[in-house]
Amino acid sequence: MLQKSPLFAYIPAKDVTRARNFYEQKLGFTPGRELGGGVSYEFAGGTACFLYLTPNAGTSAASQAFWDVADIEREVAELKAKGVVFEHYDLPNMKDGISTAGGAKAAWFKDTEGNIMAIIQRL
Repeated sequence: MLQKSPLFAYIPAKDVTRARNFYEQKLGFTPGRELGGGVSYEFAGGTACFLYLTPNAGTSAASQAFWDVADIEREVAELKAKGVVFEHYDLPNMKDGISTAGGAKAAWFKDTEGNIMAIIQRL
């Protein structure tokens, strides 16, 4: 049943204004509907996320969401040029902030709230 329904991600924020600035200025997101102090952002394929206020932002050590991209090197370079800092993990196949393993390339960054986000390119 649920697999036939759209899935949307939540992105927690301790400071929604600060987080919105990051997502809208650095990542170039266009804000959508505002609801209850939060804001939605729409992406390709009918997907979306909702940025919302919570004191629990940044508490997960795992990725909150990922974007499936066609050219990870280009995406990482463009985001670095806008000041996005990518994480460096002790992984055997990690070069210039991009890891290659398991049939994909991946790069991770944190938003202003401490949430880990990922960019993935399937190989």
